[in-house]
Amino acid sequence: MHAPLVSVVIVNWNGLRFLERCLSSLFNQTWHDFEVIMVDNGSSDSSVRFVKDRYPQVTVIENKENLGFAIANNQGMNAAGGKYIALLNNDTEVDNDFLKRLAGKAESSPPDVGMWACKILSLHDHAIIDSVGGLLISSSGIAKGRGRNERDVKQYDGLEEVFIPSACAAMYRKEMLNKVGFFDEEFFAYCEDTDLGFRARLAGWKTLSVPDAVVYHYYSGTTGRYSPMKAYLVERNHIWVVLKNFPFPRLILFPASTIWRCLLQVYAILIRKGAGGRYVDDFSKASLIGIVLKAYLSAFKGIPGMLRKRRYIQARKTASSRETSRWFKEYGLKMSKLILQE
Repeated sequence: MHAPLVSVVIVNWNGLRFLERCLSSLFNQTWHDFEVIMVDNGSSDSSVRFVKDRYPQVTVIENKENLGFAIANNQGMNAAGGKYIALLNNDTEVDNDFLKRLAGKAESSPPDVGMWACKILSLHDHAIIDSVGGLLISSSGIAKGRGRNERDVKQYDGLEEVFIPSACAAMYRKEMLNKVGFFDEEFFAYCEDTDLGFRARLAGWKTLSVPDAVVYHYYSGTTGRYSPMKAYLVERNHIWVVLKNFPFPRLILFPASTIWRCLLQVYAILIRKGAGGRYVDDFSKASLIGIVLKAYLSAFKGIPGMLRKRRYIQARKTASSRETSRWFKEYGLKMSKLILQE
């Protein structure tokens, strides 16, 4: 049996309203050497029945409950037969030559390139950037799409090597994943792509930008843009990203960085800017404080396990201290931009 060159993995949780647009765009590709695997996290909205009836060529993996984005993607990647694995959020639509562009770039890339980042634009307004050239990393461990909410005038199309891709729409070399590991399943969702990408960079793998592989993204269509679940997971997981992957000098500075981030967050809430300000508009200050405290408590409980993982990762890294310092200079994101802009 012929193994596809690319395996597309889609995780779904009650995303029925998005699936027709996503899957129809995939099966209208100009290039056809791929398979699609959908992992359903216990949906109650007839998603599975819809896919089985409308798209029988899709391999469906059914979970009885929501196991999280990380575990579900890992299930899909383990089942994938392709040389390359493309991850795609269920709330996306792709251009009809999306896979042709990605696969072509991957096949012509040097063997130390293990990740490819797409051009991700807003589904609501195709002129607005979600992410081009992957993610930028802040001193807090939270990453953000390059160019987010800017108007796309091809200002980032000339980028070649970038830091890491967003798992909203990214492609990975399966050989790399088999060596560095898949998503950390303790994360459940959010920041898992930052963790994987950083871990792969430490192991010597690189990322290339593929700006002509275009995706349109609804943005947080499954969990909600400013939901309590998203806030909790981001606040917890960014600490784990730092503990596992950051070079020691950056790790030592992390408490100071956290204090600075908290001060900026208070300011953002007061002036109703950024994600924190929007969250308080939708919920309350008390809700946000409670979620942050809960997230930090959970993160602290996980410190021993994360430090064990850190020792494993750091013992196998090939990237030099000079190289990791360069990443923060070239791909760093200022805290003010992270907090005050959506």
